[in-house]
Amino acid sequence: MTRNNKRKSVFTTFNLTRMALLAAMASILFLIEIPVVAFYKLDLSNIPVLLGAFSMGTLPGLIILLMKSVIGLLHSSSAGIGEIADFLMGAAMVVPASLIYHRRKTRKNALTGMAVGTLCAVIAAVMVNRWILLPFYMGAFHMDMQGILEFANVAGVDSEWKLLLMITAPFNLLKGLALSLLTGLIYKPLSPLLHEKG
Repeated sequence: MTRNNKRKSVFTTFNLTRMALLAAMASILFLIEIPVVAFYKLDLSNIPVLLGAFSMGTLPGLIILLMKSVIGLLHSSSAGIGEIADFLMGAAMVVPASLIYHRRKTRKNALTGMAVGTLCAVIAAVMVNRWILLPFYMGAFHMDMQGILEFANVAGVDSEWKLLLMITAPFNLLKGLALSLLTGLIYKPLSPLLHEKG
C-alpha cells in the first residue's frame, strides 16, 4: 500500500512539469557540443537528468533521459543510433548515482553515487562504442576500422582497442567528472526549485 502510494506520488502534476522542463533543458544542452579529442564532443545534457534523478528519483531521471533522446530524434544525423547510445551511456551513470544517493540523501552519497556512475558510464561507453557506434559509422560511411583510425587521427592510436581504451574511456571519464562537478555545484542552490513543497 505504502509502496503503491510512493510510486503514484512520482507522477504528480508538479513532478511531471519538472520532468518536462528538465527534459527541455537537457535537449537544448544536447545541441551544444564542445570538441575535445578525435571525433568526441562534450555535451552537458545529462546535468538536468541528474538533477531530476536526485530530486525525484531514479525512474523520473530515466524518463527525463528518454524524453531527451526522443526529442533528439527530431534532428538525428545517425538514424537514431546516436540517441540510443546516448541513452544507454546516460542510464549507466544516472541509475547508480541516483540509487546510491537515495539510500541516504547526503552530500557524501551524492558524490559517491556520481563517482560510481561515472565508472559505470566509462565501461558502458567502451561497450556501446565497440558494439553499436563504431559498427554503425563504419557501415554508414563505408569505412573499415583503419579508416576510422585515420579519421580519428590521434598519434599512437593504431587499433580498435587502443581507440577504445586510450580515447573513448578517458573522454567519458572526463565527461563524467565534468557532469559530477557541475551537478554537485548547482544541486544545492537549485534544491528549493527542484523539490515539491509539503
